[in-house]
Amino acid sequence: MGPLFIDLLTTELSGEEREMLQHPLVAGVILFSRNYHDRAQLIDLVKSIRAASHTRLIIAVDHEGGRVQRFRHQFSPIPAMGHLAAVAEHLSMPAEQLAKHLGWLMAAELRACDIDLSFAPVLDVNGISDVIGLRAFSEQPQQIIPLASAFIDGMALAGMKATGKHFPGHGNVKADTHHLEARDLRSFEQIKQHDMQVFSALISQNKLDAVMPAHVIYPDVDEQPAGFSAKWLQQILRQELAFKGLIFSDDLSMKGAAVVGDYVTRAKQALAAGCDLLLACNDRDASIRLLDGLAHTQVKGAESLLGKAYPATWSELAAQNNYKQITEQTRKIATITSEWDKL
Repeated sequence: MGPLFIDLLTTELSGEEREMLQHPLVAGVILFSRNYHDRAQLIDLVKSIRAASHTRLIIAVDHEGGRVQRFRHQFSPIPAMGHLAAVAEHLSMPAEQLAKHLGWLMAAELRACDIDLSFAPVLDVNGISDVIGLRAFSEQPQQIIPLASAFIDGMALAGMKATGKHFPGHGNVKADTHHLEARDLRSFEQIKQHDMQVFSALISQNKLDAVMPAHVIYPDVDEQPAGFSAKWLQQILRQELAFKGLIFSDDLSMKGAAVVGDYVTRAKQALAAGCDLLLACNDRDASIRLLDGLAHTQVKGAESLLGKAYPATWSELAAQNNYKQITEQTRKIATITSEWDKL
């Protein structure tokens, strides 16, 4: 596989996209809500992606739960992780058990559609960030670690690998890096003792198969955003934390990445800094420039992110008793959290 993930424009593959999927630089496809009409259409789209490519590409999506869930109609409503502890208390059940159930449910439904990867879980510590908020499990690192660990265990039961994001932590910057440059002015020691605790613990537990760094600048360490910084990715993540999995760039089209240069420059800098895989979304011309402008490199170990133990067709999954029980549970949770959101 090459290093590049591309996106699709609609619910069906175009002729141009079929050609792009055969390019040796392409490692996979990331899907969005615009690629989804209903479950049958999604399954057909995934089959067409498989048929169009020379190799088995990684098909991925952001499907964390809460407001970041790309497929909603005919999928279970996964709650925002920031609600998880309170919901578990409301239901009188252990929060880690609920986290495991939700990780399994999220992953099992996607795997039943032959989607390999959801970019989850979010490991940021909830602070002042506009874009993180309830996407984070908690405001306290020591509460996040067991909940995220259990969520990952649930994902693994459904045959899905885990991608922790956004290293070293996005929760303490107000700006949304989709639209703005973001700077976290804390010292490295403050970040290490707070946000990085989560990544450090889960890496030491061998829970993370991949990590996605933030497009945030931490000037006490480097003037480059973390995803373009060899200090963050090679010195701190690889050497100090001993992370051995794969590193994804966040979307190269985001405003937080623009400080690095044009798209090809961003991609080359991310690879040079230590990223293994690159996301290029929401700009078709930029994706084509990347396919034309990057050297033909191959990524060792990328195939390890392909979904394992493809569990069942959707109808077979729906017939399982544990699926019925957990989906009923999520419907109750959706009612509870919708009432909370009105307050």
